Amino acid sequence: MSDVTEGNRQGRDFVHLHIHTEYSLLDGSNKIKEYVARVKELGMNSAAITDHGVMFGCIDFYKEARAQGIKPILGCEVYVAPGPRNQPRRGPVLPSGSAGGK
Repeated sequence: MSDVTEGNRQGRDFVHLHIHTEYSLLDGSNKIKEYVARVKELGMNSAAITDHGVMFGCIDFYKEARAQGIKPILGCEVYVAPGPRNQPRRGPVLPSGSAGGK
C-alpha cells in the first residue's frame, strides 16, 4: 500500500464509480470497512459503491464512509432491456446532483 505523495495528489480528485462489495454475490469481494480505509489511505475524499442488482450494503457503506470522513456515493449496477429481453444492457446507476439522493 502506497502513501499519498506529492506526485500522486490527483488521487484526491479521482473517484471510482463502479465498485462492487461483498454484497454483490459472486461478483465482488471488497469488504466495506477495508475499502473505505483504503480510500482514506490513498487521500481520496469520496467513494462509491455500485453493487450488482442490490443495495443491501448502502447503509453499512454510508455509515462507515461518514465515520471516516469520506463522502459516500450510493449507486447500483442494473440491467436495462430497451429491446429484446435476450439483449439486456447493464451499467451503474448513480445519483446526479443534490436531488439524486432524495
